[in-house]
Amino acid sequence: MSTFSAYLRLVKVGWILLREGVISALPTDGLPPAAVMVKSALSLLERKRKISSVRSDRLSRAVERLGPSYVKIGQFLATRPDVVGAELAADLTGLQDRMTFFPMEDAKSAIQNSLGRPVDALYTSFGAPIAAASIAQVHPCQVDTPSGARKVAVKVIRPGVRRRFAGDIEVMYLVARLQDLFLPHMRRLKPVEVTKALEQTTKLEMDLRLEAAALSELAENTSKDPGFRVPEVDWERTGRDVLTMEWIDGVKMSDVEGLKAAGHDLDALADTLMQSFLRHTLRDGFFHADMHPGNLFVDAKGVIVAVDMGISGRIGKKERRFLAEILYGFITRDYMRVAEVHFEAGYVPSHQNVASFAQAIRAIVEPIHGQPAETISMARLLTLLFEVTELFDMATRPELVMLQKTMVVVEGVSRMLNPRFNMWKASEPVVASWIRDNLGPKRLLVDVQDGVKAALRVAEALPDIAAKTEKLHSELMHMSEHGLRFDAETAEAIGKAEARHSRSGRLALWVIALSLLAIALHV
Repeated sequence: MSTFSAYLRLVKVGWILLREGVISALPTDGLPPAAVMVKSALSLLERKRKISSVRSDRLSRAVERLGPSYVKIGQFLATRPDVVGAELAADLTGLQDRMTFFPMEDAKSAIQNSLGRPVDALYTSFGAPIAAASIAQVHPCQVDTPSGARKVAVKVIRPGVRRRFAGDIEVMYLVARLQDLFLPHMRRLKPVEVTKALEQTTKLEMDLRLEAAALSELAENTSKDPGFRVPEVDWERTGRDVLTMEWIDGVKMSDVEGLKAAGHDLDALADTLMQSFLRHTLRDGFFHADMHPGNLFVDAKGVIVAVDMGISGRIGKKERRFLAEILYGFITRDYMRVAEVHFEAGYVPSHQNVASFAQAIRAIVEPIHGQPAETISMARLLTLLFEVTELFDMATRPELVMLQKTMVVVEGVSRMLNPRFNMWKASEPVVASWIRDNLGPKRLLVDVQDGVKAALRVAEALPDIAAKTEKLHSELMHMSEHGLRFDAETAEAIGKAEARHSRSGRLALWVIALSLLAIALHV
């Protein structure tokens, strides 16, 4: 898509946001007087109707008009409070996939094109859609198995969504480049890299085979975990545009009264949810990154079942160690160690002062430690930490921001189940166990094992390395003795390029000469 088309799309987006009252609802703190005046003038172009004063409602209306791509963009930006600010991120979190259903025939056609078989040959019954999101919609269906009919959930990609998103993402790139150009103080947030992350995340989400693989991986990781699981994937009926999985009968975690009526222990569910998330993060380095209450069910046995794994997160072994040490430092009030870990991990530039950063951390955490344990919120802690990032020129770390945002969401769901939820007490068994195994004496053994494996890989590669080195040495010696020679094709390509360059140079000289002649005659 051309830059001009991207500008046109951006103008359309701006117009819709303006008409729906989103622009006027944005805060004016820190804006220069001229910008405030322009904002006030633009508010006159809003729709002439009673508009809710709640900014999130205006955002919802605007997103519905903009279409499916912007629902996904809004949901992604909700995970980036470092980029859009904590308040706007909270508003975007409230956006729901309130999309219209697309026709059954389109869904059946997508399934047949993806799997190469007609729907009737795959499913004994194919029900009308029951949920529609920005990327796909879900149908209740049945399949034949040796043990009888089995109910399944079938997720089908929305027609044309890839083409629509490809155009809309160009607008995001344009906005990111403009932000880089005109707001240099925000370059540390890496807007272009953030947009690349959005593009990559959504492309992965649009291939349902990858979501199926994520479900399968998490199922293997959690096969022995108490109180948590994910749906089983039907690989025979899964392709790029369709995902078939186990139907989950249970109560959504958003239905607190329904959970109580079913006799579930809400306090235990809150603890299990937080412990499961930390276990996946610290032990496996792979976690469900969209654990809002609508994606969490509780089955008849009291087991939490997480669905919709279109978005997942990964962190490496080093990042897990840094995370555990930072959490442990917060709990023990060892602010210098927290600061040192930030520098060791490269989260804070080396030219900053460690003691000053430790002082800033102390200023944030000490007031929180003075509160009762059940009132200490991870969301509040992270909000305060984001305020420090600009002071110390901290660059964006996308993988950690997604982790932090998911942790906030999980904590929010746990507090919804148990208003007196103590995150630190619930987390202690998992965090303490991981620290004992990975930051204590066992860590040395693991490091030695990893070192031995790396040494073996290098040893296995030595013959190839030696052969390539010998070949390179031989070629360099030949070049030093006989000069650099090109093959016929390369020489011809260079000659053509040089000819084009020469013609262009002569043409430029003629243009200059004629221009000088015209000037002389005019004079």
